[in-house]
Amino acid sequence: MSQLTPTKGFSGFLHKFLCLRTAPRELWIIFVAYILENAAYKLSSGSVLPLWLAHELGMSDATKGLTIGIWSALLTLFTVLIGSFTDAVGIRRTFLLGFAICAVARIAMLFSSPQIVPLGLGLLPLALGLALMTPVMTAAMKRYSNAAQRSVAFSLYYALMNLGFAIGDRLFDYFRKQMGEYGTWVAPVLNASFSTYEVMILWSVILTIPGLLLTWLFLREGVEMTEEGVKITPHETREHAGQNPLVAAARIFRGLWGQKAFHRFLLFMALVVGVRMIFYHLNYTLPDFAIRELGKGAPFAQICNMLNSLMILALVPICGVLSQNISAYRMVSYGSLVSALSVFILALPTEWFQPMADGWLGHLIVHQWLEVDGPVNPLYLSVFWFTVMLSIGEALWSPRLYEYAAAIAPKGQEASYMALSMLPYFFAKFGAGSLSGWLLMTYCPAEGPRNPAGMWILIGLMALITPIGTFLLRKHIQVREEGRDA
Repeated sequence: MSQLTPTKGFSGFLHKFLCLRTAPRELWIIFVAYILENAAYKLSSGSVLPLWLAHELGMSDATKGLTIGIWSALLTLFTVLIGSFTDAVGIRRTFLLGFAICAVARIAMLFSSPQIVPLGLGLLPLALGLALMTPVMTAAMKRYSNAAQRSVAFSLYYALMNLGFAIGDRLFDYFRKQMGEYGTWVAPVLNASFSTYEVMILWSVILTIPGLLLTWLFLREGVEMTEEGVKITPHETREHAGQNPLVAAARIFRGLWGQKAFHRFLLFMALVVGVRMIFYHLNYTLPDFAIRELGKGAPFAQICNMLNSLMILALVPICGVLSQNISAYRMVSYGSLVSALSVFILALPTEWFQPMADGWLGHLIVHQWLEVDGPVNPLYLSVFWFTVMLSIGEALWSPRLYEYAAAIAPKGQEASYMALSMLPYFFAKFGAGSLSGWLLMTYCPAEGPRNPAGMWILIGLMALITPIGTFLLRKHIQVREEGRDA
């Protein structure tokens, strides 16, 4: 068999990315809005959330963990229920409603008292706003790309999501460095003071506005990318036009449960929960762990969350193009194994990393990149290698999971499939949030003896459920994917 020359190989590789040049403008609007929204998410709901609950609302580890668990579970429940609503009312209207609710909710989170305002009028509605946009983003990727463009579109979608996360993580460490972990900023015009975490939430409000304006002014309703080109279907001629949105959503929702392929898909998503929980712990467990082990103001977000996002940004488009003909199921099985094993790096004795901490790599990472003076704590190196291995595994499996959900969904039910695929996470997010508080109290308390290795071993064992389960149950739950290997 003849082999491609380097020039032809590179040209063919580049050509696969250029296939998106014929995509409608709506695809690019979604990409820009998604970058900004994910940066806003990091500054209001990511690593900021547990620290904000503790500092602004005075919650203990246990109360904070329970609050995060309930909020995360509600976010998932709202997502499950809203998917069919999206299919019924359309992408543009769902986006506008989601952005508007997120903006108002984040403003309410700036008020720390009485607690009903930041919690009841802020955090709770924020879960609804985020849920409105989660399934619609995936549905939009399928709606605005054809079969030849889909793998690249989903890979780029996932990469740009991580670009937004990287921006948010960089701002997270920047504000903590400039203002201090518990600093205060007085707004000159408003004559109001904001804490470090409130400034981050204020910026999340600012980042929400452009997505709302882009959707309102430039996103067209009824646009679809077909094999023949861009097609626009007037609202009046669409399947659910003229129907009550809630009635149409309920009809779509009921119809899904009669599809056998959906049952197998739901079991598959339940298995994926194991490895997904790693990322919940990055937001809800690692911030307190890092501050307690490395000290206040430690720039852990850059070496963990931000590095993860940047690696995903670079690796996912390449993996997406090179693995176009490999089934999403196989990519999830092998990639999740790599990600699950990465957690055990954090359980290794930190003294094993001391030689690297004292060498050129420790100097480059800690002194040059993170700008931390003094002797290098070897924990920085263990977090670094954990993040590298986690990211490599994630680049293999995570974007293909989104594509898998959209690929097997019947036309017009993409958002419903993506939303209901989140059903297993309803229980997982509540468990992860609540578990984070218990793990911190038991293995890494603010005061007293600590055993963080035991905490990460437990998290790693739970993550191994995904690769082991998908290997053992492959014959029972794998669904044939059009255009992929058997």
